Amino acid sequence: MCLLYCTIMIPSSILKLFGRSPISPLEKHMEKVYECVSKLLAFFDAVLSQNWEQAEQVQQNISNLEQEADTLKRDIRLNLPKGLFLPVSRSDLLELLTAQDGIANKAKDIAGLILGRKMQFPSEIASQLLEFLKRSIDAANQADQAISELDDLLETGFRGSEVKIVADMLQKLDKIETETDVLQKQIRHHLFKIEKNLSPIDVIFL
Repeated sequence: MCLLYCTIMIPSSILKLFGRSPISPLEKHMEKVYECVSKLLAFFDAVLSQNWEQAEQVQQNISNLEQEADTLKRDIRLNLPKGLFLPVSRSDLLELLTAQDGIANKAKDIAGLILGRKMQFPSEIASQLLEFLKRSIDAANQADQAISELDDLLETGFRGSEVKIVADMLQKLDKIETETDVLQKQIRHHLFKIEKNLSPIDVIFL
């Protein structure tokens, strides 16, 4: 009887100890974050053409996607295993989740601020602004792809060809980030040139 009891109970205990893998929910969360951020391109297209009705519709879509990402974030936090055998540090997972969440929050804040003020961007920087935005969205896409490799990376024990794949992805992400920094400086430089012709409050918000 004791042997039968142990045979039944030990697997159950082990399952509880390991718990549900948190990696797949993290990947789904990042997918939702990227979906949210990618809508900024349609939003800015509407803003630059001063189609505020269309801009409002896209802004609402961004807000809805951010709320969906928030729901996924709460589920992850509530269900994150507390056992001893998490594949990576619990604090690292929560830090990554917070970073992902910040991306979606920023997209919602940008759209909300621009729509609320009905901000108009000077034509002199419009093309550069779109280039900067597209490259920033590329960064979010690259981050999404890197996160999607986490499961495979864990399965290989952080060894072998999968490590090189992820390392290459992160190098590309770093390159994109450097490019966005350069684009941001260029926009700022052009803004400085024309700021005297703009409303001081508009310049501050820009």
